[in-house]
Amino acid sequence: MTAELQREVTLFTTHDGVARLTLNRPEQLNAFTVRMHAEVAQALTEVETDRRIRVLLITGAGRGFCAGQDLSERNVESGPLDLGANIEAYYNPLVRRLTALPVPVVCAVNGVAAGAGVNLALACDMVIARRSARFVQAFSAIGLVPDAGGTWSLPRAIGQARALGFVLGGEPLTADQAQAWGMIWKAVDDDQFDAEVDRLLVKLAAGPTKGLAAAKQAIRSASTATLSQQLDLERDLQRACGLTDDYREGVTAFKQRRPARFIGS
Repeated sequence: MTAELQREVTLFTTHDGVARLTLNRPEQLNAFTVRMHAEVAQALTEVETDRRIRVLLITGAGRGFCAGQDLSERNVESGPLDLGANIEAYYNPLVRRLTALPVPVVCAVNGVAAGAGVNLALACDMVIARRSARFVQAFSAIGLVPDAGGTWSLPRAIGQARALGFVLGGEPLTADQAQAWGMIWKAVDDDQFDAEVDRLLVKLAAGPTKGLAAAKQAIRSASTATLSQQLDLERDLQRACGLTDDYREGVTAFKQRRPARFIGS
């Protein structure tokens, strides 16, 4: 078993079914380093293995959410770099794990999200942003292509024409525009942001966790499945959900006209 890391660039807490992962390099707008990747990976392992966790929040410390990759780790003066190796080692596993987590993942964009920071947010299930937040695909400014799943998620979320304009033009999107385009779930006034995030986390943590995970799996599978494949998946997931304690509780509560008390199993 891997020894637990001493956290230096992230914060991770769990309470009442809610896990909170905060990227914590505020002076660098929470840009990713190898160290941050390692700490985030460890946090995801805890979410995957701790059955008491029923929702994960990812956010950033300070005035920014995440500025993507920390370019100070890239020594371009030494010669050509194999950026694909970095993506294969860090960003691709991160996106795969986030999308497959067995609990809802909420991303609270508290400030600017740039480059891979945008695409990290899009890998989460629900994105809620401060109205003052901005999203920018900064790759074109340094001659690169969006990574961390951005070229997959963006056209599916906002359409090919908008995705191309967003990526090639390099101009930032406001939170309101991102919401209007369907790129994020909700933009919230800054003074109401923390309360709205907490309200959502409490609701999801009290929800039927296995059913939410199944719904997440089904929706994420739909874009690459045929209708016939999706119908079969819905059947199989519904069968599994119908055997859970939470389904029994949900139906009982409905019949008794009272709020359901889900236990996440």
